[in-house]
Amino acid sequence: MADRLHLSARHQCVLEALLGEHLPGVEVWAYGSRVNGRSHDGSDLDLVLRGPALKEIPAGQLAGFRDAVRQSTIPFLVEARDWSRLPERFHREIERDHVVLVDNATAVPTPEPPGN
Repeated sequence: MADRLHLSARHQCVLEALLGEHLPGVEVWAYGSRVNGRSHDGSDLDLVLRGPALKEIPAGQLAGFRDAVRQSTIPFLVEARDWSRLPERFHREIERDHVVLVDNATAVPTPEPPGN
């Protein structure tokens, strides 16, 4: 897995910590140039976020993660998209060539809001 992802161990560690803090229970796939071998040091990192049961991730939670990444030491753009908000044809493209960064087995479940 990590062999195909063109991302330094230092940046991957920062990213995984931010994902765990802001998006617990979310499976994360990397795709695009940092997976297919066409990246350079300044290439962005494309992530797709797959919420529990592939349900939509709350907008506030997504915004919090995106803000945290912008404020982090990661020196390139990280594009994070919610799987449930993407068209089916984009799903098929990503499924063809991706790397699982955080899988369902290691993702911590997101607690249910009170009253549900």
